[in-house]
Amino acid sequence: MNIRLPSKPYPAALGLDDPTMIIQQLQSLLPFFPTLRWVERTDSTNADLLELARAGSGQLIRPWLLGAHLQDRGRGRAGRTWENRRGGHLMFSCAFDIFLPARQLATLSPLAGVAATEALRALLPIQDAHKLTMKWPNDILWRGGKLAGILTEVTRASTSPLSADHHVVIIGIGVNLNDAKALSHALNRHVADWADVVSESPSLKDISAAELAASIAKSWYQALNDVTAYGFKDLPTRYKKVDGLWDKSLSIIDNDQILLEGVGAGINEYGQLLLRRSGQTHAISVGEVSVRPTKPESTV
Repeated sequence: MNIRLPSKPYPAALGLDDPTMIIQQLQSLLPFFPTLRWVERTDSTNADLLELARAGSGQLIRPWLLGAHLQDRGRGRAGRTWENRRGGHLMFSCAFDIFLPARQLATLSPLAGVAATEALRALLPIQDAHKLTMKWPNDILWRGGKLAGILTEVTRASTSPLSADHHVVIIGIGVNLNDAKALSHALNRHVADWADVVSESPSLKDISAAELAASIAKSWYQALNDVTAYGFKDLPTRYKKVDGLWDKSLSIIDNDQILLEGVGAGINEYGQLLLRRSGQTHAISVGEVSVRPTKPESTV
């Protein structure tokens, strides 16, 4: 879908200005990232990092971060196009080395969502933190409206012959900075933006785009280091603290067909969504989640 949005200047409070300035700020905030790039325009930051990881040339030491003011072919989950305009969104991707068996790689998607939500909550005044939640598998919500989307992709590292468990995970995020009203109207669903967050939490007005990006990138970096060392056992507990679907009536939809209906019951350590239905708990791996009007649980 092509959505025409009004052109606006960059939100000054976010400092989304010259890429060189953003890089300089990131270098001081993320000294453990060997590669930090921010460009005016590219096709897709995720695709760029995937290509670089597979090529095995250039800087092989990770993590990497690549941001762009505009993505001509930005991608969301399930192959969707990420509609964006210059200055309307904060968009960047990171590449990390990860050493996990292939069967655990799908769990990185909800982990990325949890870590990013935790990072943004940490910036909020404590009384506002509950307004920021997560929708499985990794959408970030503000008061129930989508604030940010995350795309997680995995490829074999160029050095993978040295270890069967060595992969590179690319995590990309797009945060709506403004235009929530126009997007909500165009998409016929509630969309949130960073301007909404700042309007309710004015203490955030001086946070720059680099600081916002760095807080998320640091959280991803730490989360991936932790699961490499300790596994995913604490993921359900972490998710429950930010869960925007808990105890809500949900429909799981795939190819425009309802696969299952039930009540949200968190996730398991494999990152699967749990639904309660008729006294049973079902683990969901695929499908889109739609929140339905609340019904008494006895009818589910």
